[in-house]
Amino acid sequence: MGLSPKFEIPKRIGVGLAALGRPGYINLGREQHLGGRDEASMQAQAFVVLDEAWASGVRWFDAARSYGKAEEFLGAWLRERGIKPSEVCVSSKWGYRYNAGWRVTTDGEPHEIKDHSLAHLRSQTLETAALIGEYVDLYQIHSATLDSGVLDDEAVLAELRAIKAERGWRIGASVSSPAQADVVAKALEAGGDEKLFDALQVTYNVLEQGPHDALVRAAEAGVDIIVKEAMANGRALECAPLVAKAAELDVAPDALALAAVLAQPFRPHVLSGAVTADQLASNLGADACARRLADDPDLLAELMRACRQDGAAYWKDRGALAWN
Repeated sequence: MGLSPKFEIPKRIGVGLAALGRPGYINLGREQHLGGRDEASMQAQAFVVLDEAWASGVRWFDAARSYGKAEEFLGAWLRERGIKPSEVCVSSKWGYRYNAGWRVTTDGEPHEIKDHSLAHLRSQTLETAALIGEYVDLYQIHSATLDSGVLDDEAVLAELRAIKAERGWRIGASVSSPAQADVVAKALEAGGDEKLFDALQVTYNVLEQGPHDALVRAAEAGVDIIVKEAMANGRALECAPLVAKAAELDVAPDALALAAVLAQPFRPHVLSGAVTADQLASNLGADACARRLADDPDLLAELMRACRQDGAAYWKDRGALAWN
């Protein structure tokens, strides 16, 4: 299995543009690494990271309609660099509308507004198609939850089947809530005997390990697993056992955090949220580190036990992160 049926991805690490497509995001320390927040400066920085990714062999890039100008930046970069659709794997998402008006602080207004309606799916599909349509391999529901009801909306599910058939885009769903395991199980049932979802994108890291068993079952069912927030928006780098183990192994803490996810039995593809070329280069050190952990399952198990956080506490802490 792979994210794209037309392209064999050489790395299981991709670049997510959540922190590069808009001036505000919740990753810790982001304000220390980005310069200007105007659109031109953000696009230039995105191009720097994308260029570093391409030069390092990364061929998968993930965006969303709600990531500000992420799809615009990615589409412009792909065309300016002369990259053919057959040479790259692109995933994007529908379901949230960007609402920040290119601001970091919004005076209490939400940065994103969720709308999982059929009308919103249709309108955002056309927007994505206009910007990066020829490149898209995987199109995902953005933050499917049990509360939103999107996995029970037969009209939406039928439209996703039509998109798969007519556009040739594989269909996925991203998941983000304390009930991730339940949502994964629900997604596996969608479509009945005819599987709808080709991939599921979840939050999983050394702190939040709650959906582990559900992800193993999904992978066994032939669904590709994508992991976002593999460094817990930077909080994993504050985990004392991880920092200590990284020093013991002589690896960068960020590489170890990503490696601990890559080494999981459900064989995930993992997104880097780097906002600088140096961050990305360090993140990519996870490849070699993951092989080391895979060869030493006791070491991996010890690290995961030492770092694991209670799920309710994890999501409460995440909800308190400030946009910066």
